[in-house]
Amino acid sequence: MDWDHKNKEPKIMVVDSHVHFWNYDKVKDAWITDDMKVIQQHFLPEQIKKELQCNSIDAVVAVQADQSEMETFFLKQLAYDNSFIKGIVGWVDLQNENIEEQLHIFSKYPVIKGWRHIVQAEPDGFLTNENFLRGIGCLQKYQYTYDILVYPNQLNETLTFVNRFPNQKFVIDHCAKPTISKNEINEWKQLMKEFSQQSNVYCKLSGLITEAKWNEWKDVDFYPYLDVVFDSFGTSRVMFGSDWPVILLSGTYAMWKGVVKNYMKQFSEVEQKNVFGMNAIKFYNLS
Repeated sequence: MDWDHKNKEPKIMVVDSHVHFWNYDKVKDAWITDDMKVIQQHFLPEQIKKELQCNSIDAVVAVQADQSEMETFFLKQLAYDNSFIKGIVGWVDLQNENIEEQLHIFSKYPVIKGWRHIVQAEPDGFLTNENFLRGIGCLQKYQYTYDILVYPNQLNETLTFVNRFPNQKFVIDHCAKPTISKNEINEWKQLMKEFSQQSNVYCKLSGLITEAKWNEWKDVDFYPYLDVVFDSFGTSRVMFGSDWPVILLSGTYAMWKGVVKNYMKQFSEVEQKNVFGMNAIKFYNLS
């Protein structure tokens, strides 16, 4: 943390807990379809620096977008070359029988804070796969976190999954992607509330802008969903994230930060600092 000389106390970093970087390749990045042309290009650290400066963001966590170990090394190098990238969430084959050996090798790089697998693209039952569970069971030894990327219809399975690992640090990406564009909330709301008792599970305020009607949403469209998240996780287990550059499909960086900032006016200054920095610092053990 920097020192705030005016207030004579440490200045808490403002952290974006969820950004992506890539050198666009139409084969590797086939998930970026033709209706997403705005992000069919390279997105690298130099392109986000101005956004961060304009929005008073001090640091970011870079999260994998491709399921390969090359992606992990790519993000690691970006972090070493750009000091504002304080941590990365990489990809490793958690189902590999030699997973512990691989994690031991990766543990030599302290900038790697955790791992993610794109479970939203997997069939039902993936989170109960014994090989995958074995891999998750190895993470705590190395103090690694795990980012959960699922859709609402996978939340029941996710609850069973996290209950198996009460001491593993988890975070739900993008609030599990509720269908805001269709005002669907009830089933998702009930399932998200089930996580309120899971003190090891956090939630990211990221990715919601692209679950609304692209470029047609209003701030208030998100408020019922934000109510659910804060009712379920409180202000000590929620962290701000942008999901840049995917966010550009439906708005701008400043727009999304503005939504969260305006919503959070009802909370204390300490609670706001938690959501915009301290929770990410604590969860990912950022320096």
